[in-house]
Amino acid sequence: MSDQPVSDKAVTHQPTTYAEAGVDIDAADEAIRRFIPHVRSTFRPEVLTDIGGFGSMVAIPKGYDEPVLVSGTDGVGTKALVADACQKWDTIGIDLIAMCVDDIVTQGAEPLFFLDIITTGKVDPDRIEQLVSGMAEGCRQAGCSLTGGEIAEHPDAMEPHEWDIGGFVVGVVERDRIVDGTRISAGDVVMGIASPGIRCNGYSLARRVLMSEPSMVHKPAWPGADVTIGDEMLRPSVIYAPAVLELIDAVEVHGLAHVTGGGLASNLERVLPSDVDVLVDRAAWPVPPIFDEIARRGGVEMAEMERVFNLGIGMVAVVGPESVDTALSVLEDAGHAPFVIGSVVDGGGNVRFEAP
Repeated sequence: MSDQPVSDKAVTHQPTTYAEAGVDIDAADEAIRRFIPHVRSTFRPEVLTDIGGFGSMVAIPKGYDEPVLVSGTDGVGTKALVADACQKWDTIGIDLIAMCVDDIVTQGAEPLFFLDIITTGKVDPDRIEQLVSGMAEGCRQAGCSLTGGEIAEHPDAMEPHEWDIGGFVVGVVERDRIVDGTRISAGDVVMGIASPGIRCNGYSLARRVLMSEPSMVHKPAWPGADVTIGDEMLRPSVIYAPAVLELIDAVEVHGLAHVTGGGLASNLERVLPSDVDVLVDRAAWPVPPIFDEIARRGGVEMAEMERVFNLGIGMVAVVGPESVDTALSVLEDAGHAPFVIGSVVDGGGNVRFEAP
């Protein structure tokens, strides 16, 4: 056997490029060029770096004596498949921001900045611009900055049309204003803030019931509806964070729960002390008709609906009875529809629904 190296002359093929391997740097650069104006439109005064660095730097706002940083991360689940079915990607970024900022505001945190990651089989500058423009709109609504992110092109691992988004947010709260549920006690009042759409909860079940065929996205969402299934399922999530921060400034809030990743009961139980229960009056708020349609068409029992979906309540606040009127007024003035949905009683850390 010869020990001589193989001659370069034996290599007859042309040099392979990154683009031929499935990663298009030029397309990624074009996507970035398009979305930079959207991103810069979200910058708060505390942002110290521009787009393009290896890390984003954000100063803690002035006025905090003992600031505590609060972080959260999330995605949009299979709602992304609805966006694909409708070929509409300009609102789902709002959902991503909502899922993250409305988690950290439950501890009283003001959202400061957000970073995202878009993973795809092939970079499509048009789709990525729509995704980022939605995130920018969500950040403007939430009052936080979109300071950076990542576009990851994964050929072979994903099909060219496949994509997903995720991200995380960092916020800040004064240590002595942290909301953690420990002040919840018997006699408190439970308030719910309306969610007119499904948010990002339970989309695997909702899609199976409502979208067994892709063309169904163009059909009415329910008998007599003036919106299609696709439009209803892509309804952007309400962002509650600014209104919740106003509420915390106005009254003493004993506990907060973001109704996501499951139903009202399981999320509210996450913040309840072990010595109380919550009694929820199911007749206290109007349930959006899309949920009735899911139950009807899918034969989904009420117990399962309560376990999977928010049924029209996206955020819960627990306050003392003396604060109810002020709380209702603050939330209404902020553009939301609040309802008194239950009460806190002695118990064992559970949520119980009272049938209408």
